[in-house]
Amino acid sequence: MIDLRSDTVTIPSQEMIVAMASAKVGDDVFGEDPTINELQDYAANLFGMEAALFFPSGTMANQTAIKVHTRPGDELICEAEAHVHYYEGGGIASNSGVSVNLIPGVRGVFEAQDVLDRIRPDNVHFPTSKIVCIENSCNRGGGKVFPVSNIKSISDACRSNGLKLHMDGARLFNAMLAEGSSPKNHGDLFDSISICLSKGLGAPVGSILIGDAKFISQARRVRKVFGGGMRQAGFIAAGGLFALKYNVGRLAIDHEHAELLASTLIGLTYVKQVYNQETNIVVFQLQEYVDLTEFMSFLSKNGITALTMGPRMVRFVTHLGISREQVDTTILALNSYKVDRGN
Repeated sequence: MIDLRSDTVTIPSQEMIVAMASAKVGDDVFGEDPTINELQDYAANLFGMEAALFFPSGTMANQTAIKVHTRPGDELICEAEAHVHYYEGGGIASNSGVSVNLIPGVRGVFEAQDVLDRIRPDNVHFPTSKIVCIENSCNRGGGKVFPVSNIKSISDACRSNGLKLHMDGARLFNAMLAEGSSPKNHGDLFDSISICLSKGLGAPVGSILIGDAKFISQARRVRKVFGGGMRQAGFIAAGGLFALKYNVGRLAIDHEHAELLASTLIGLTYVKQVYNQETNIVVFQLQEYVDLTEFMSFLSKNGITALTMGPRMVRFVTHLGISREQVDTTILALNSYKVDRGN
């Protein structure tokens, strides 16, 4: 099976499994798991920030950051299709009692002026603008990179107006590779950053939340309230540590595979549009005369799985579980697809 649904379907390599099986562990709720502590220190140092905290999931990490940075009745500003708003089960409202002010960006990206235009005046009729969230890369934007130049302007706007800035960096390493930026470029601009270890980096479980020492101390308390306190979790943290040390550089292979798929799709008559491919995500729209269900069935019959993203929209995501041979097989299948237009 050629599984292009998501980079969340990756499984640990044999080398990662060995690292996990041999991990030294302790009770992390007591702060005594040496492997988790090493992972947290490694991630914090990588981004030039003070501290980090290991989480079971990126959603819990994001929701914890929002809860620490806000109080009930505050307002969060983000792009209309940002993961924290679109895919996290209404957690902003449910967990933190915070409302959302949405920016209609371009493939997930927006400008500092968009933030400034949405900061509420100091008036009892309005919620208090408190936090801005950025997603990088932008999932529903087809893996669009949120440029550091935009982020710098947004960071300046936030700091000038007393707003916190959080990064949902689920695929941040993909974005940094594509743009040629570094972790410290981002660490200098944000109050908090979440990093997913279980997507393209290939760990089986886990995310990291990074910030200053006070923020992380508060986040540890919120994580406990959310049920995220773990005991001998160093066995899974070892996978994340291995991923950060050894799997970042290989993301370039995933980008090359995505580029091959995107360039093929651009040349197919039954494809109406392909989002400009920048990272490991390829989103494309089929022509009006193509039946989406029939197309997805065709892929399945050829041993290929993918996800739909809306009317006639399909997403391919490359990852370490996808070989060049599988990419070539997918390209052959795409080139062979015939549409009966009833002519």
